[in-house]
Amino acid sequence: MRHFLHERFVRWALRVPTPEPTPITLVQRRVYVLPTRVGLAFAVALITIFLGAVNYNLSLGHALVFWLAGLGIVTILHTFRNLVQLTLRPGRCPPVFAGDLASFDLLLENTRRDARINMQLSFSGEPPVEIDLPAHTTNTATLTLPATQRGWLALPRVTVETTWPLGLIRAWSYIAPDMRCLVYPAPARNAPPLPWNSEAFQGASNVGQGADDFAGLRHHQPADPPRHVAWKAAARQDDGKLQTKLFSGQSAQELWLDWDAAPSALTTEQRIACLTRWLLDADTAGMHWGLRLPSVRLAPAQGAAHRAAGLQALALYALPAASRAHGTP
Repeated sequence: MRHFLHERFVRWALRVPTPEPTPITLVQRRVYVLPTRVGLAFAVALITIFLGAVNYNLSLGHALVFWLAGLGIVTILHTFRNLVQLTLRPGRCPPVFAGDLASFDLLLENTRRDARINMQLSFSGEPPVEIDLPAHTTNTATLTLPATQRGWLALPRVTVETTWPLGLIRAWSYIAPDMRCLVYPAPARNAPPLPWNSEAFQGASNVGQGADDFAGLRHHQPADPPRHVAWKAAARQDDGKLQTKLFSGQSAQELWLDWDAAPSALTTEQRIACLTRWLLDADTAGMHWGLRLPSVRLAPAQGAAHRAAGLQALALYALPAASRAHGTP
């Protein structure tokens, strides 16, 4: 019941479409004020002192009560002003792999002559992020959220609050910015080797041409073919870590990462994880690779942009249309 009432209050408090367009300015009607537990204890103490002063006719007691009451009223104004007219804009949301932490950057802009002190941004279940804003400055608050599954991850409703200066009053507001992070599928840990066969390769003549031109070593990946492992180099190392030999001809190879090349016993998510591992291994090896999914085809290429396009295709494959377009909170 408490959760239901809280959600009803939040929907009423936002009173805007969610997600809401940015920039977001916390106007007066969006900032709410209530006493904290310390503030309630302060009020009880004032009432007690007042009753004692009336009972014993203590003029100094009356003066103390009125002075503390005035301090409490001034605190309400300062706490409210610390939040009102704050402007928030969306920042960067770099893609992450499932299982990692997604980062959402919120830009906070203070256009006033006074500093904003000890503000906190948080959402349900996560620790708050504290931030101060000097006068006429912009600062960045980074909120993190576990990325548990591939696809679009939308930033949940954020609570912006402050109890400055004395902790007696809490002023807060809710925002629901239109921010989302692309979550790539987690690569399979024990994926089969890359599909080193004639069907997967285009331009096989390049393989033999450059196979004898040694170009260096890199860290071994589980999907690397055993014949490319530098066994002699591994025997000379104390830590026993494997390395893979690179050949200049590999850069000319065009490898197709085909949906049907993955083992048929794998589920859809396992196939996606397998293809993700293959994609990362082929990219690390500097190969020209292409991607074939039942509804997506990427021509062979290489580079950061091609890698991102392939990972995005895998991240959004077979997801509902709503999740592909807008993400889910």
